This record gives sequence, C-alpha cells and structure tokens, in this order.
Amino acid sequence: MSDSADPVELQKHVKKYLFIGALLIFFTGITVWLSFVELPTHSMNIIVGMIVATFKAALVALIFMHLNHERPLIYKVLAFTVVLCFVLFILFVMANSDPLVDRQFTAPLQSVEQLQ
Repeated sequence: MSDSADPVELQKHVKKYLFIGALLIFFTGITVWLSFVELPTHSMNIIVGMIVATFKAALVALIFMHLNHERPLIYKVLAFTVVLCFVLFILFVMANSDPLVDRQFTAPLQSVEQLQ
C-alpha cells in the first residue's frame, strides 16, 4: 500500500480549487464594480452586495472548508445560526424604526441651569 495519492485524482482536485479561486476573484471584481454603480436605491446596493458576499462565503465554506462532505448535524447548527442572525438583523431594523421614538429632536427643552 502506497502513501502517494493518484496523480489524476490530485490533478482533478487542483483544477476544482483553481476554478473556485478564479470564481472568487471574479465575484470580488463584481463586488468592487457594484461599489461604483448607483442602483435605484441605496438599500438595493446593500442587498445586492450582501447577496454577492453571501455567495462568496458559501463557496469558501463549502469547498475550501470541506463543509460539503460533513454530517447532517453541521447543517442543522448552521441553519440555526442563519435564523438567529436573521432575527437579530430584523430586531435591529425594528428598533431603528420605532414609532415611539421622536426622530424630530433638535435641542433639549431646558438646560439644567434654567430649571433652578
């Protein structure tokens, strides 16, 4: 039994990693290009940028971190993490758009010296 790997199999893995690396470079270029493009709203710029970043992170996690060959338990943990992050983002947005908070505040009503 030999410790050396099959050269054909190794070459296939190297080609896959080089392709994924080129794909990541391509999507990095798209990310940079999107920073110069003005979409109809600023929110749309952020959403498209986050979609590209999520795709790149998924490629890195699945291919380079070998998560595509893991047991199903890891996917349950990752799904819980994604849901928790989504809930935290929603709570942050809801806290920022609270109707009970006065956004028209310009100056304090009275200073401390005027109260005495």
